[in-house]
Amino acid sequence: MVPNSLDQPEHTAFRAAIEPFFTPERIQVIEPRIQQIAQEIIGALPREATVDAVADIGYPLAAHAQADWLGWQGIEDELLAWMADNHAATRSGDRSRTAAVAAAFDEIVLAQVRRRRQLGSAAAKDPTTELLTVTVNGALMPDADIVSILRNWTAGDLASMAAAVGVVVYFLAAHPEVQEALRTNPGNLAAAIDEMLRIDDPFLVSRRITTAAAHVDGFVLEPGTRIYLNWTSANRDETVFGDPGAYRPEEHAPHNLVYGAGIHACPGRTLATMELVVAAQTLLDMTTHLELATDADSLRETYPLGGWRQVFVQLH
Repeated sequence: MVPNSLDQPEHTAFRAAIEPFFTPERIQVIEPRIQQIAQEIIGALPREATVDAVADIGYPLAAHAQADWLGWQGIEDELLAWMADNHAATRSGDRSRTAAVAAAFDEIVLAQVRRRRQLGSAAAKDPTTELLTVTVNGALMPDADIVSILRNWTAGDLASMAAAVGVVVYFLAAHPEVQEALRTNPGNLAAAIDEMLRIDDPFLVSRRITTAAAHVDGFVLEPGTRIYLNWTSANRDETVFGDPGAYRPEEHAPHNLVYGAGIHACPGRTLATMELVVAAQTLLDMTTHLELATDADSLRETYPLGGWRQVFVQLH
């Protein structure tokens, strides 16, 4: 996975190549289009009726926002179908099934890359085309690295965005006092959303292997040790947050690990935050009240997925 699984100094070179795609200035340019997408999705939902925030808001927002940003318009239904297959394969625990789904997504991405290579100078000016001209250590990237980067940007973000939307909508519906406060004074909505995701972190774990001896809290980890990083547990550490379930956005912000930490912190945080802020703000703007449905029970995801599989709410 480029650059996630790379070590120094290779990681730094690839990270420097992709970070320009996520500058605040570039994200600001695409924000109006994401707002339009969110308005269309939320505006089409029925009022005074039960909807599933994950399937009816999270999935379509993720697919349409990513397709629009990367210049993949027209394959939104294909992305949605792949998301369903991927979730089912992940829940199954069948490695051959997850490998097949991953290979299928590589073909989706590779088709976009090949299309732009065939078009040459006539290809649309979008981030996918731009990646074909990015150099790392003075050389153009091979298609395998480009596909890996785009897979991280899309396969990861599609699932992450849908899961995060589910967590945020559930929190707003389950905490009417927070919902009302944000309707009255949105303030720093990004910080509020980060705190909701900290309290119920849908991004459960990362797996790593040590390359050098390390000392962690009195334990010695030898090179080659397999490490399981439980982000959800870390974000609810009582020694750091006191009452981990308490909603205190500003106080908890310095210790929030939803987007990781250190040199491997999520490079796409600016994009993800913008999309979540737009989704939440649009939902608040286009409704007067949001509440958990009484005719259907929301359903938690099952490991290794986190967050909610279904969030049933009513929009008023």
